[in-house]
Amino acid sequence: MKEYVDLLHNNYPAVSYIFVFLFGIVVGSFLNVCIYRIPEQQSIVTVPSHCMSCGKKLHWYELIPLFSWIFLRGKCRGCKAKISAQYPLVEAANGLLWCLVLFMKGPTLDFVLICALFSALLVMGFIDARTMEIPNGIVIFILLIAVLRALLHIFIYKEPWLDFVLGSVIMGGVFFLILFISNGRAMGGGDVKLMFAIGLFLGLKLTVFGLVAACVVGSVIHLTLMAVKKVGRQLAFGPYLAIGFAISVLWGNLFINWYMTKFFV
Repeated sequence: MKEYVDLLHNNYPAVSYIFVFLFGIVVGSFLNVCIYRIPEQQSIVTVPSHCMSCGKKLHWYELIPLFSWIFLRGKCRGCKAKISAQYPLVEAANGLLWCLVLFMKGPTLDFVLICALFSALLVMGFIDARTMEIPNGIVIFILLIAVLRALLHIFIYKEPWLDFVLGSVIMGGVFFLILFISNGRAMGGGDVKLMFAIGLFLGLKLTVFGLVAACVVGSVIHLTLMAVKKVGRQLAFGPYLAIGFAISVLWGNLFINWYMTKFFV
């Protein structure tokens, strides 16, 4: 099977990218369901898709990822209420991110797990931005794929197991200590559980790099928002963690190797 996938990607790369993008936006449509329903504790499977304003059940042609929103001009066919631009943005972002992962990693098992992580981070970032909470279900999902990735890298790619264990234990432990000392004022329990799962997925070095990247991105964006839009000091850190860890997955090793070569060799 892998030989056929490699053959397709090497000889017809455009076809593989189109396929990945289309599948990515389909999954992105499901991510929107998760973003809206998980905070409301609604089923993401059994409840039919419907207009958030009038409750009208949507037909199949109103559920085509990305394209339905464009054809409907961002409005419900029933009540003419505006449909949030978040729907096509999340769908397009998921498709483009999957294509970026394919470009960076190639058609490997690691590609599949990283795509799953990026989709989970998208959901987490949007939910945390709206509710200031990181759902347990998202953390559990990340933990499950983290276990699979750690096993893949340890037994198939023959990488040291200690880095993954230390990433999980140390980063989860540090965040738990901050939570305990600050009595929950500095961060929430969701951040602790997330760091435990992400630490296992990335290993210690990449998790630290991702955290630093998240702090830099969060500082720049939030300080800008404070100056321009006069937002308060309190911020949802989940979206910035999502960005930081995505950067770390794709470019963390390149930056670390460059840094070590530049300053320590």
